[in-house]
Amino acid sequence: MASRSHAYHFLTHWRVRGTVEEVANVLADPTDLPRWWPSVYLDVEQLSPGDENGIGGVVELFSKGWLPYTVRWRFGVTEADPPHSIALEASGDFVGEGRWTFIQDGPDVAITYDWRVEAQKPMLRRLSFLLKPIFAANHHWAMARGEESLDLELRRRRAKTDAERDALGSPPGPTFRW
Repeated sequence: MASRSHAYHFLTHWRVRGTVEEVANVLADPTDLPRWWPSVYLDVEQLSPGDENGIGGVVELFSKGWLPYTVRWRFGVTEADPPHSIALEASGDFVGEGRWTFIQDGPDVAITYDWRVEAQKPMLRRLSFLLKPIFAANHHWAMARGEESLDLELRRRRAKTDAERDALGSPPGPTFRW
């Protein structure tokens, strides 16, 4: 896969204040992505819930980055070791696999997302040979918004009052919406 111009491998590292259990709980519920990570996830529909750990669960996603295009794709949870990891298989505008891992490091959680996909959306597939650095920058922007939004969501969940939650503000929204 790595030799194809439309193949991508991204290794993202986040660090947020919290516990692996808190982080795993947030990321284990993909239907909630549009609420807490609205800059990227415009819509998510659960097609199958999977077992008690989410294995076998399938969701359909409508997402975007800062560039003016959207992607439609699905992922199915293929492995889960709560609260340490979640693996998924993607299909649709992206085909490939991703793996989230969560490691407690003092009061923080070190999060890694290993995303290996091939772009299947015709525009992305055709233009990757030329615009791969721009498409990669789009992914990095999206993931930076995710880290920011996850940190905010964890603080929101720990807030003791509505006033504390309201003072946190909203997560960053999308750069455009279709």
